[in-house]
Amino acid sequence: MTDSNNTPGNGTLIHDPNAAAEAQKYENPVASREALLMLLENIGHPASHEQVCAHLGETDEDRVEALRRRLIAMCRDGQLISNRRNQFAPLRKVDLVTGVVMGHRDGFGFVLRDGADDVYLSNRQMSKVFHGDRVAVQILGKDRKGRPEGKIVEVLERNTQQIVGRYFDQAGVGVVQPDNKRVSNEVLVPPEGRKGAQHGQFVVVQITKQPQAGGLPMGEVIEVLGDHLAPGMEIEVAIRSHNIPSEWPDEVAVETKKLPDQVKDKDKKHRIDLRHLPFVTIDGEDARDFDDAVYVEKNRNTGGWRLFVAIADVSHYVQVHSALDKEAQLRGNSVYFPEFVVPMLPEKLSNGLCSLNPEVDRLVMVCEMTISKAGRISGYHFMEGIIHSHARLTYNKVWKMLEQPMTDEGLTWREHYRDVVPHIDNLYSLFQLLREKREERGAMDFDSVETRIVFDSERKIQEIVPVQRNAAHMLIEECMLAANVCAADFLDRYSVPTLYRVHNGPSAEKLENLHSFLGEMGLTLAHGKDPSPKDYQQLLGQIHDRPDSHLIQTVLLRSLSQAVYQPENEGHFGLAYTAYAHFTSPIRRYPDLLVHRGIRSVIRSERECKHVKRADGAKPLAHNKIYPYDTGAMVHMGENCSMTERRADDATRDVVDFLKCEYIQDRVGETFEGVITAVTGFGLFVELSDVYVEGLVHVSGLANDYYHFDPVKHRLVGERTRRSFRLGDKLWVRVTGVDLDDRKVDFELATAPMNRDRGGDLPTPARLPRRRERQAGSKSDEVTLAPGRRKKTEKTDDKGKKKKAKPSKRQKLNAKKKADSKKPAVKKPAKTSAKKSAKKKKG
Repeated sequence: MTDSNNTPGNGTLIHDPNAAAEAQKYENPVASREALLMLLENIGHPASHEQVCAHLGETDEDRVEALRRRLIAMCRDGQLISNRRNQFAPLRKVDLVTGVVMGHRDGFGFVLRDGADDVYLSNRQMSKVFHGDRVAVQILGKDRKGRPEGKIVEVLERNTQQIVGRYFDQAGVGVVQPDNKRVSNEVLVPPEGRKGAQHGQFVVVQITKQPQAGGLPMGEVIEVLGDHLAPGMEIEVAIRSHNIPSEWPDEVAVETKKLPDQVKDKDKKHRIDLRHLPFVTIDGEDARDFDDAVYVEKNRNTGGWRLFVAIADVSHYVQVHSALDKEAQLRGNSVYFPEFVVPMLPEKLSNGLCSLNPEVDRLVMVCEMTISKAGRISGYHFMEGIIHSHARLTYNKVWKMLEQPMTDEGLTWREHYRDVVPHIDNLYSLFQLLREKREERGAMDFDSVETRIVFDSERKIQEIVPVQRNAAHMLIEECMLAANVCAADFLDRYSVPTLYRVHNGPSAEKLENLHSFLGEMGLTLAHGKDPSPKDYQQLLGQIHDRPDSHLIQTVLLRSLSQAVYQPENEGHFGLAYTAYAHFTSPIRRYPDLLVHRGIRSVIRSERECKHVKRADGAKPLAHNKIYPYDTGAMVHMGENCSMTERRADDATRDVVDFLKCEYIQDRVGETFEGVITAVTGFGLFVELSDVYVEGLVHVSGLANDYYHFDPVKHRLVGERTRRSFRLGDKLWVRVTGVDLDDRKVDFELATAPMNRDRGGDLPTPARLPRRRERQAGSKSDEVTLAPGRRKKTEKTDDKGKKKKAKPSKRQKLNAKKKADSKKPAVKKPAKTSAKKSAKKKKG
């Protein structure tokens, strides 16, 4: 047996650093994880469960079982490894690393490690696991690209229990091909597990046997989703494939039912009453939930402004640790598909109680900002308030009122909303001031095109149209940015653990690649290894009128990192803010709900705080009731919210890609103009102009040369012709094939790229006339022809005179046919006929 401080081990005593903590947690504690690690290291070789118990002197049945479970848990968490003889050893002693598997659509994969390079897994290694499994791998060395390559030694955690895919009957054997392309393993389904699934249908299959070396996983169908091309099936499949929660648990339904249909009178008490102020909402035409309202007025004393941003008070209705709260945290955010949404909160909240609908009272969290006439936020207050929206406006209506006030439509809307028009004009004046400060601050402003899919009555794409951003979009954006900055400053100032929206600058590797690219283009990014957002923005201004500005902007954008949620405030590089948090969308983002709770925990406390306004009679709330979080909890929630955001993006992209493939499959054989959006070693990704569908021109389709990838200049270059295909080039392509299952569109080249590259690349367009080539006085001895046509060369003799080209076999054959057709009816000897034919060739 052991005492509270020491553990026997191989004849010696091992100090258990966590003995006291274990004694507090358990009535009959066993050796802690730290003590077991020390023991196994002291033993000096892998030890079985029985050997560990012997070293510890454990004989009690319950304690022996508790030790067994702890050893297994340590293996699962990557602290120990268990070999084939069921012996345990510390992971660091056997030179293994742990991480989560990320599959690639081509069959290989990687083990993702925190703070270290990812480990490459070959297709053979990936056959043992699913995407998302947690594994321990042994580093074998470097692969041909210099990456660490690993061998799976142990699967620590199987994280895939269900697969969504298409069922196929192959010679009596059922097979499910996963829809998620990161999962390369097909799943075998025995006849008894088919459950009525028909060939080609989408199904959900329960995994009954996990993948292993030399054997495919097995499963049974638990749900048939429907036919391949059924309307809306692409959304259902994406939801299942990406494990997006879409059904409300019974507990959530019960809590939702208890919510009132309208704001209760008792809930309106003890709040700052702002119902007299003409707040308005400004959203898209098809918006259904309105979570922000704005109002601004001039400050007559200072010449500045008072800006009010009111956000739906979701925290009042969604209590900490309630069923609604747990489900919202699990979902992380709403997921927006074309004309369909999977909401974070039930509709009764998102479109009802928490939607700032016009002409009704709503509970809100308000950020009141004082903005100087120079455009600087000189002060702010947060408060629990109540408002009464005076109008539900749309971006287009506001744009007509502001940018086209003298047109018939502009005048009509100004007359219709005459009660709030003066305040809209004030908003516009403030926006122009804030926009100027944004440019001075150096916040990045990339040009991008968002698109919207228009469906017909059968949910088939009718057209894909660009969404035009106007002044009204940017007006609301600037108001929301200002409120978010104040929220971040408030939480930092009062030391409230929270989630900041963090966007770091470019990594050293990406920055090095960027400088190499810019150097090739004759450009520089200021401040070398430590550029600021302003340096990026200044460079964007320099290239604005260049023909290759789209190319340079794309490379600049790709050099930046992805924004994440985390409790450490590291600023927002892209927006040029030292602190930034999401406050303005608690209906659809869980981090915003946490920020609201954090601010409310200060408002409803007894702390001295000059940045809040408290209503009379509002009592303090217990901290563990409103905000029972520490930094550790925020780390976990930040990782989860970042993951759910990426999950939503991936699912939405899958659906949009499928719909675009379905849209373009009827236009196979047609030719379109497009722009190269990505260049890789295996080909060119091209987006069709005015159609917004992306596809691949495979490198094998670039005929008559060997093409090499230049990662610095983002281009493919012909080895012999020096012909180049560069990011941002325009060209014409022909649609040759569409694969709905893989969501791929294949193109073939129809013309050469329309670029202005220097350094030996051939000009455009393809198919240059010979006469024009001679007039141009080109020194090149090659003529660019349409793809698929053979390039001809002009040869010269020693004196520089053009040699007469020898006729090709096809030319000889055609000449012979022509000669034979002109023969007289009287037959003559073959020799004579041949002579005549030869004479005609000479002529």
